[in-house]
Amino acid sequence: MTSRLQEITLQELARQLNAELKGDPSRVIRRVNTLDKAGPDEVAFLSDSKYHSLLKNTRAGAVIVTSADQALCPVASLVMTDPYLGFALAAQALDTTPQPAVDIHPTAVIADDVTLGEGVAIGANAVIESGVVLGDGVVIGAGCFIGKGARLGANSRLWANVTLYHRVELGERCLVQSGAIIGGDGFGYANNKGEWVKIPQLGTVIIGNRVEIGAGTTIDRGALGDTCIADNVIIDNLCQVAHNVSIGYGTAIAGGTVMAGSLKVGKYCIIGGAVVINGHIEICDGVTITGMSMVMRPITEPGLYSSGIPLQPNKEWRKTAARVMRIDDMHKRLNRLEKQSDKKN
Repeated sequence: MTSRLQEITLQELARQLNAELKGDPSRVIRRVNTLDKAGPDEVAFLSDSKYHSLLKNTRAGAVIVTSADQALCPVASLVMTDPYLGFALAAQALDTTPQPAVDIHPTAVIADDVTLGEGVAIGANAVIESGVVLGDGVVIGAGCFIGKGARLGANSRLWANVTLYHRVELGERCLVQSGAIIGGDGFGYANNKGEWVKIPQLGTVIIGNRVEIGAGTTIDRGALGDTCIADNVIIDNLCQVAHNVSIGYGTAIAGGTVMAGSLKVGKYCIIGGAVVINGHIEICDGVTITGMSMVMRPITEPGLYSSGIPLQPNKEWRKTAARVMRIDDMHKRLNRLEKQSDKKN
């Protein structure tokens, strides 16, 4: 297990950020903080010009800025094109988040034929069933369940109480937050004269490399084929991904989103929070869907899509709702007026 850095010199931080350093290279940085709260041993960042006033008065040990803002910086600066990316990299360099587990806890239940890579850690009361393969550096948090024949790639981490059903495949360097359930049955039933007949879900879930899955998210296994999530996908908390969904490379999905079965989402899509997407449709590459949208038809062109009514004061919203309820009558009246106008002309 690699230890987490708790301090770093500006010289080394600049190297890791690929930034140009203007200031004392020996200054020690221990944390990342905001411009208005950072102290002499902390690094901050400026990615929006509206915070210039905070930059002017900052007490940070250093600030990550663009070349355009560097002259305004009263302290040491790390100059780079994208300060927000610099913030992310600095946070990684100074990350003190503990590992979900260290070593193999004596209360973990591990089947005799489980394959353990080098440096695997398994937390208390975890259950690892027969035929599971854990790659090098895999970390399994307390109370996790890993079903028969599941496979986890090198350096993937599961926080406490994650469930991976049988034959689920998780790639390398993935991160799964607590309470996520991957590989549960899809919602498949036939109806026999009013009685529901369960359809066994015979596929699995295949997840690529560098995928992150939020707390409480559920990803169902395929009915016949597999539910597939490509590399570099990020899924927020409390999302539902139904059976046989396919999600393309680099797509980001915000919290509370619900995806129905056999949906295909392209590459580099951005899906806002609490979006609902119909099943058996396709969303092309490069689509952005704003929060609370309802997607009922395929999207075939890249771009920004929205639905729903933005927030209004209640009095205005009630008027809007009343008018919407009358839209059919208004449409009929408009048609009658157009016909009368045509006759007069």
